Amino acid sequence: MTTDPIDFYGLELLLNDEERSLLHAVREFGDKQVAPIINEHWTRATFPFELVPALRDLGIVGTPYAGYGCPGRSFLLDGLISMELSTADPSIATFFGVHSGLSMGSIYLCGSEEQKQRWLPAMARLEKIGAFGLTEPDVGSGASRGLQTTARRDGDTWVLNGQKKWIGNATFADLIIIWARDVADGQVKGFVVEKDTPGFTISKLEDKMALRVVQNALITLDDVRVPETNRLAGANSFRDTAKVLLMTRAGVAWMSVGCARGAYRHALAYAQQREQFGKPIAAFQLVQDLLVRMLANTTASATLCARLSQLQDAGAAYDEHASLAKMFCTMRMRETVGYARELLGGNGILLEHNVGRYVADAEAIYSYEGTREMNTLIVGRSITGHSAFA
Repeated sequence: MTTDPIDFYGLELLLNDEERSLLHAVREFGDKQVAPIINEHWTRATFPFELVPALRDLGIVGTPYAGYGCPGRSFLLDGLISMELSTADPSIATFFGVHSGLSMGSIYLCGSEEQKQRWLPAMARLEKIGAFGLTEPDVGSGASRGLQTTARRDGDTWVLNGQKKWIGNATFADLIIIWARDVADGQVKGFVVEKDTPGFTISKLEDKMALRVVQNALITLDDVRVPETNRLAGANSFRDTAKVLLMTRAGVAWMSVGCARGAYRHALAYAQQREQFGKPIAAFQLVQDLLVRMLANTTASATLCARLSQLQDAGAAYDEHASLAKMFCTMRMRETVGYARELLGGNGILLEHNVGRYVADAEAIYSYEGTREMNTLIVGRSITGHSAFA
């Protein structure tokens, strides 16, 4: 048996045959449908809507959720799927993570039975696209205490006011989860705001240097009226928001592994075909050193994520577990894409060689779903028993 130069420790073998076949189908989708068109969309900062039918046909949306038209599979499979999508392109993985993880996850974890039945089946079929609005122009890491978007009860409706920023999928989403602070009790609550609701304005953020395919937006809520039936019944404090973030932060760790793997995979292929002094550069010691450093980073990160997913499947994963993975894997990702750029030399900054796209996209993955510093403090609090948050 030959060792896989990408999945060096054979993490796929943790899956059964059916799951492994599905994972390979996701990889084929990335290689045959994403790869040929993604650079053009990255350059133009447009979203490839032509990929949505094929993504739907894979049947992977809402992978870990049971019922409501969702697959009901393991968190391990869900994580590996996120990794494969990110290996093909981190923007496509981010679209998937926002819709399947953050948006659907909010409804699945915090919605009533009626709300789950109303929205999740159509979202699982990608007939309705979701987004997730937590971050604000002046509030990122401090969302638990400093959220400025407000919600005021008025009879059978809620009136929302405020702004949200960096909201992925927002320009075309059918429904957006908006987190706002109830002016009556000061608690954070979740609301499903449907597109074209009066007072709900969306402006696309332009000129990004990372994840250019993701359609991020600034959302302004000006006396937006939302019916009580659209308030997530189980979202009554930021602790409920955190349940969603625990689940999706693990997914971002997997995505960072995929981003690093994508850069490594392209660098390995380049090293095997690029010749200098009459032989492939893969035959040179210093090139092999860079490749092995990349492989070590991606392998260590993937095995860490695999164990985290197993803890999720066992119901034994806590905030600190997800935070450690997100913090560690994004640091190793950043290092790995840098090694890949170094290996390609000047060609590393040309989009046609792909690696530059991963280098740029890694910067966004490094920051969202909790910065390194915030995740470090979550883990630090766990291991010392002392909170160092300011």
